[in-house]
Amino acid sequence: MTWLAVAIGGAVGSVMRYGLSLLANLPGWPLGTWLANILGSCLIGILSVWGKEKGVLSPELYLLFTTGVMGGFTTFSTFSLEVVTFWGEGQVIRGILYVLLSVAVGLLSCLAGIWLARQWT
Repeated sequence: MTWLAVAIGGAVGSVMRYGLSLLANLPGWPLGTWLANILGSCLIGILSVWGKEKGVLSPELYLLFTTGVMGGFTTFSTFSLEVVTFWGEGQVIRGILYVLLSVAVGLLSCLAGIWLARQWT
């Protein structure tokens, strides 16, 4: 029944992402998507340590939270569309800035999540 855990987690993560977008998006800048990807990167770092290194999460809970919730919450496909839209609107510099900030801060956030999880457990 792990598929059900992934499906439920995906539904929860998608609703979380939608709510964050409603709260955080700014005119001309998809802050909600960016925050979802950055926060999701940190959280998946924490979850990977808890699930793979520390054994805090059962395999089922690990799938529920990583593949399910984080898969539904993070938004790479939406991110890709937003970058292409920037470029299509002639906002090439804004699109490049969005890519660079998302990737760099996302990687740092994931590393921070791994570090935090190792400190907590």
